[in-house]
Amino acid sequence: MNMLAIIGLGGVGRALAAQAQPHFTIGLVADRSGYIAGALDSATLERICAAKAQGQPLAQQPGGVAGAWHTALPAGALVADTTADESGPILRQLVADGYRVALANKKPLAADFTLFQALSSAGRTRYEATVGAGLPVVVTTQWLRDTGDEVQRIEGCLSGTLGFLLSEIEAGAPYSATVAEAARRGWTEPDPRDDLGGIDVARKALILARTLGYPLEWRDVTVEPLFPEHLAHGSVADFLAALTQLDAGFAERQAAARANAATLRYVATITAQGAAVGLRAVPLDSPLGSLRGPDNMVTWTTTRYSERPLVVRGPGAGVEVTASAVLFDLLALAR
Repeated sequence: MNMLAIIGLGGVGRALAAQAQPHFTIGLVADRSGYIAGALDSATLERICAAKAQGQPLAQQPGGVAGAWHTALPAGALVADTTADESGPILRQLVADGYRVALANKKPLAADFTLFQALSSAGRTRYEATVGAGLPVVVTTQWLRDTGDEVQRIEGCLSGTLGFLLSEIEAGAPYSATVAEAARRGWTEPDPRDDLGGIDVARKALILARTLGYPLEWRDVTVEPLFPEHLAHGSVADFLAALTQLDAGFAERQAAARANAATLRYVATITAQGAAVGLRAVPLDSPLGSLRGPDNMVTWTTTRYSERPLVVRGPGAGVEVTASAVLFDLLALAR
């Protein structure tokens, strides 16, 4: 049975540990504090994950080591990176050394294009979970590319948080109240500006563009945040209090869209010329216009899918579906 190392034991990492046990021997788990190495049986892994869920770092658990996890990596192990760390240099070396890697971590793939090439060109890195969580977005894009279809445009709503926000505004809720509700439900980062700024969606758009073969860099992605520049600084409490200033503007934009049989969506658009993410009015009878709540959707307009785009829709977040996408990649790499 293949050996697996899981880097990151947050929600996704712990879900992956449970899902992967029937398929792999888990030989290393790691977090920022250190790692635990050795063939971990089910009971031991459950104990480790339970303690981690309670906030106990791995280095402080029985068998834990404070140190760099890659120095203890079992030879030939598959590696699953479920972190949000700047792990690119380590992963580059591992792939060069022949290791196979599955990513839920977007940052290495959205760094310099040369790093994306180094990680992906040899076919030893898979990254389905980085764009659509449990949705088959990357594999669909690769299928279209590899079968010779010409992709003219990819469009998508790639943030469940922003999808919820705009669906609520469409229903008449104030912008400020909806942001506060999303934060209360735990659907935003601790600082909601991390979601409302569009950076996460921009990373996903850049990864999709590069998957199509476009050598785009971060400067080629246009990003429209959902708040003005003067609110980018200061405390979270001050930011949330100031959002009432934006309620009327968002209501007016939604009303203008509705007057034209459209609605507002936060859309990523990818073409050969570049990528853009931002607020757009889309027709109500279009696939993106029909989207409601926190679901995600991606559409591909191609030579073969020209009259009606190819559409994938479903939950774009959640630890279980994200872990299942990582597991899908690991099983493919293990063949």
